[in-house]
Amino acid sequence: MGESKYSKVLTVILVIVIIAIVGLLVFLAYDYINKYNTTKQASDFVQEYQEDITTGNQDITESQVEGNVTLEGLDSTPTSTTTNANTTKKQYKGYSVVGTMKIPKINFEYPVLEEVSTKSLETAVVVLYPSGDNLNLPGNTVIIGHNYRNGLFFSNIKKISNGDKIYVTDYRGKSITYEVYNIFEASSTDTSFYQRDTNGLAELTLSTCTDASNDQRTIVFAKQI
Repeated sequence: MGESKYSKVLTVILVIVIIAIVGLLVFLAYDYINKYNTTKQASDFVQEYQEDITTGNQDITESQVEGNVTLEGLDSTPTSTTTNANTTKKQYKGYSVVGTMKIPKINFEYPVLEEVSTKSLETAVVVLYPSGDNLNLPGNTVIIGHNYRNGLFFSNIKKISNGDKIYVTDYRGKSITYEVYNIFEASSTDTSFYQRDTNGLAELTLSTCTDASNDQRTIVFAKQI
């Protein structure tokens, strides 16, 4: 009788362990698929965005060449430009995009959204300060993103080092390369570095929660080069 009860207990424990393992595997599979889909959708959007910007720039150049020929008769030298004729902001999952950001060091490719909200922060990275579309303009632009600790969004910016490059293309068609020059931690309420002297250049501030605490932020400064 005792052995029978013992056997039943072991069976129950074994079933519970199997269910727990299956549940864990399902969770890990779901997390992997979600991460893969999110990063691929973002990367595909960035690639398409870059192609559209390039096409827009080419269209402007051709138009300028035709204008030169018509007005001047002889000058057919193309005029280079970094301004896209179509300055309408694209949409990514229902949110206005002010640009795209690439950080090769951490395989980061995401659109930069304009609207700050709980849902937009679950979609991509977002401009927090200043409000509006200040991306790639003189001054400091603060961009925030979640740290889900699984590689999504800004989860890996802790791996960035001074000297690493950040590539940003805005919706106007302007592309700027930034270089990281300062990395530190700050409290979630510290905004003292938002308004800083950038000597007339464009700068970025990337901000996300640290791995240890949601009340602390990993801060990355990058300047236009």
